[in-house]
Amino acid sequence: MKYNRLGTSGLFVSELSFGTMTFGEMEGQPTLGGLTQKDASALVAKAFEAGVNLFDTADVYALGDSERFLGEALRNLGVPRESYLIATKAFGPMGKGPNDVGASRGHLLDAAKASLKRLGVDHIDLYQIHGFDPATPMEETLRALDDLVRQGYVRYVGVSNWAAWQIAKALGISAHLGLSRFSALQAYYSVAGRDLEREIVPLLDNEGVGLLVWGPLAGGLLSGKQPRGAEAPEGSRRGAFAFPPVDYDRAYDALDVMRGIAETHGVSVAQIALAWLLHQKVVSSVVVGAKRMDQLEDNLRAANVSLTDEEQAAIAEVSKIPAEYPAWMIELWSHFRRTQLVNSRR
Repeated sequence: MKYNRLGTSGLFVSELSFGTMTFGEMEGQPTLGGLTQKDASALVAKAFEAGVNLFDTADVYALGDSERFLGEALRNLGVPRESYLIATKAFGPMGKGPNDVGASRGHLLDAAKASLKRLGVDHIDLYQIHGFDPATPMEETLRALDDLVRQGYVRYVGVSNWAAWQIAKALGISAHLGLSRFSALQAYYSVAGRDLEREIVPLLDNEGVGLLVWGPLAGGLLSGKQPRGAEAPEGSRRGAFAFPPVDYDRAYDALDVMRGIAETHGVSVAQIALAWLLHQKVVSSVVVGAKRMDQLEDNLRAANVSLTDEEQAAIAEVSKIPAEYPAWMIELWSHFRRTQLVNSRR
C-alpha cells in the first residue's frame, strides 16, 4: 500500500481508504448495506491488514450508527490509536430541530463532541464539512473548525461537495484570518464522472489541497456487472439507489475499453477503474466501501495494478468530458504563453 501526503499537510494517508456508509441502517433511507457490528469489524480488520490507515464515516450515516460501529471495529483491532486515522463529517440533519443541521458554530461544536462520543476517541484526525451551508457565514464555519483544532478535538479539517469558488473563498478567509485551512476535499470522481476536472482539480493542484475520492465505481456501475441497456441487478447498489447520476453512453464506452485492459492484466474491471484514479496526480486517497468481504478484497487489489501510459490514455480518451467555456477558450488563448514556459525550461 502506498501512502500519500494529504495536500500540503504533514499527514500521510493510504492511497486506498475505507468508507463506512454501509454500516448500520437508517429508517426511511435507501439501504446501502445494513451491515451489523460483526460484519463491520471483519471488513475494518481486513482493510487495516491490507495497509489502509484512513477510515471515513459521517455522523449522518445511519444517524450515528456508522460512527459507533467504526469506533468499536477499530478498538477491536487492539492496536495503538496512532496506527489509524479517523475521518468523519458534519452537516446533515441529526435531529428535528432547526439547529440540528448545517455548518453553524453551534451545530459544529455539538456535532464534533457527539461524534467523538460515538467513535469512543479523544480526537478526530480529519473533520469535514459534508456540504455547503447557504444559511451560515463562511467565516463562522471556519472559526468553529479552527476552535476545534485549537482545543485538540480535531487534527485537520476538510470539506466535501463544495464548488471550486466556495473552496477558494474559504482558503482566502483562512489565510487572511490565520485560521486552520482545508487540507482536503472529499468529492465524487470516477471514470464515469470527471466533472470536477473542469474547475476543482486545477484549484486543488494550485492551492495544495488533497483529494479524497468518493464514489470511485459510480455506485457500482464501473464494476462492469450491469450490461449496457439492462436494469441494475436486484440487490445491487445502483438497483437500490441509482446514484450518482452518470452519462450511461460514455460510461459504457469506457467500460468496453476497461474490459480489454482488465483481461490483459488478469484483474477485474473494478480494479482497473480504481487503478486509473490512483494514477491521477491530484488524488490523495480513493475511498472504497463494501457490503461483502469479496468486494473489499477485490477493491484492495487495485493498489497492485500498474497501468501503462497507453492504457491510462485510452481510458482518459474514451471517458473525457465535453469541453465547456471558459475552459476551451483558456486552452486556446493560453497556448502562446504555455509554449514560452515549455521552451524556457530547456
